[in-house]
Amino acid sequence: MKNLMENLIKNNMEPYFVEKAEDVVPLVKTLIKEGETVSAGGSLTLKQTGITELLKSGKYNFLDRSKDGLTQDDIREIYIKTFGADTYFASANAITKNGEIYNVDGNANRVSAIIFGPKQVILVVGVNKIVDTLDDAIKRVKEISAPCNTKRLSCDTYCNKTGHCISLDNGGEKMTDGCESDGRICCSYTVLAHQRAKKRIKIILVNEELGF
Repeated sequence: MKNLMENLIKNNMEPYFVEKAEDVVPLVKTLIKEGETVSAGGSLTLKQTGITELLKSGKYNFLDRSKDGLTQDDIREIYIKTFGADTYFASANAITKNGEIYNVDGNANRVSAIIFGPKQVILVVGVNKIVDTLDDAIKRVKEISAPCNTKRLSCDTYCNKTGHCISLDNGGEKMTDGCESDGRICCSYTVLAHQRAKKRIKIILVNEELGF
């Protein structure tokens, strides 16, 4: 963990470490101010740590794309407004010991906001998402993240039904190998390495297994 945090610092990111999921909200409250505009990507980890509930508490101007009654145009408008947010919250599909953050998206609203726009990005990551290399990160998505998320989102995909990416059956282990389903959630692939905006990206590492 120490080496990982040192590598994140070398990459101009700011790491934090907490022992338990319940420790995340108190830390986050020191990183954002009441009244700020905040937004978030879809994340089981944010729910498990209480961040989603905090953002919906009324203490912040929360750009909430999950509110009832929103049209697709409403959701798109929230996605666009998110680029001007003070803070954006998300998790990661994997983080390497070299301090690289790997994410795969369907709509790309999450990865695009992480890469550019919001003044600050806070990623909450459980220890189960720490891997040795980028190849391990790619494999993790194909075997864990994608299958679990397609089940959560009820997507009609091969990995939802079998528990792993179809590419693993065909000997295709390249990053973008996958199914041709309309419900495919593996469309945009990003690796965050060295950051120009020092400390814009903050990573809260939690010593528990969280999310997918």
